[in-house]
Amino acid sequence: MKFRKCGSLRGELTIPGDKSISHRSVMFGSLAKGTTEIYDFLQGADCLSTISCFRSMGIEIENKGNCVLVHGNGLHGLKKPDSVLDCGNSGTTTRLISGILSAQNFSVTLTGDASIQKRPMRRIIQPLSQMGAKIRSIQGNDCAPLEIEGTHLHGIHYQSPVASAQVKSAILLAGLYADGETKVTEPFLSRDHTERMLRSFGAKVENQGTTARILPAEELYGQKLRVPGDISSAAFFLAAGLIIPGSELLLKHVGINPTRDGILRVCRAMGGNITILNETSEGEPAADILVTSSSLHGTVIEGAIIPTLIDELPIIAAMACFAEGDTIIRDATELKVKESNRIEVMVRNLSAMGADVEETEDGMIIHGGRPLHGAVIDSRLDHRIAMTFAVAGCMADGETEILGAECVNISYPGFYAVSYTHLTLPTICSV
Repeated sequence: MKFRKCGSLRGELTIPGDKSISHRSVMFGSLAKGTTEIYDFLQGADCLSTISCFRSMGIEIENKGNCVLVHGNGLHGLKKPDSVLDCGNSGTTTRLISGILSAQNFSVTLTGDASIQKRPMRRIIQPLSQMGAKIRSIQGNDCAPLEIEGTHLHGIHYQSPVASAQVKSAILLAGLYADGETKVTEPFLSRDHTERMLRSFGAKVENQGTTARILPAEELYGQKLRVPGDISSAAFFLAAGLIIPGSELLLKHVGINPTRDGILRVCRAMGGNITILNETSEGEPAADILVTSSSLHGTVIEGAIIPTLIDELPIIAAMACFAEGDTIIRDATELKVKESNRIEVMVRNLSAMGADVEETEDGMIIHGGRPLHGAVIDSRLDHRIAMTFAVAGCMADGETEILGAECVNISYPGFYAVSYTHLTLPTICSV
């Protein structure tokens, strides 16, 4: 896929459903009694992997496109799959389902693609084992494939060394089945979709500061859900709208959960013109977001805000190249264990485009204001890297080619078509 500098962006855009919420809606609906109706479900490869896994465990799931119906079998209604559960490229599926599987009355092997088999699973193996789970890395390298033998679990209070919603969620889901209460304390608060959604399904979950607490559940009950647009996907258009002159974009019904909205705070800190409209607070908070082109300046991104924008840091780094002054990203070691090492990949590719950027142990320093030029970009089959450089290519001189560009289907199917068709983008891209 090749990109050239484009004109102003103007129009309205509906962002595909939130990936994190889509995953959880299928998982929790499968464990609930009755039918869960899910509207605006994300039809990306990762979320489809979650559907596939639960179908393999006897859950009837009707995928009608815009609406997904999950006919739950109750908290103890999962069945042993006939074969290995394949999570594809989805770290969320792998880690969250491990918490559920640890408490079942059957054994299962959990695997995924080559990328998943390199991503760290010790961070869930360790706390789940403390709860009594029988879970091991088959290759002995603390990565998938994982062998999980369901067993009786007991509650623990886990002090997590990382602020990770996936780690927290795996433990809380195991806690649904455990004896006594289960608590997770994080160094900073990670996204809280699991807690919010489990409460709506009938679980007893509380949050106090950076500690989440859950009590064993007798039953969960099916719900009717509308998934808001994914702010991680909206982020690419937020950035494009800010840095491309003469732009004005309205992004419709985007999730603005305060544990996920860090990018909005960073954009404003950089001088970005962002207006929140038509805010709703029913279920997950959502709103329309109006973004207009702005003169940006550098900022420092660190500490407690990092978990609220960890997935958006690649596009923030690209956006910082077009800001005056320095932008410093710290405390972002988690970027190294995503679909790629996003610190290394971002620094390498931005440098290839002429940016002045330095890699640090836990982030990067971007010296903004240097013009970018086209380059050949290796996405490393990382969806957020591919979309980041699609945006950067729209502001760079010459032609930018993205290798492995199709990987965007993991989280944003049709990203390129939407960009080209629904917005005023003369000569945005070509195959």
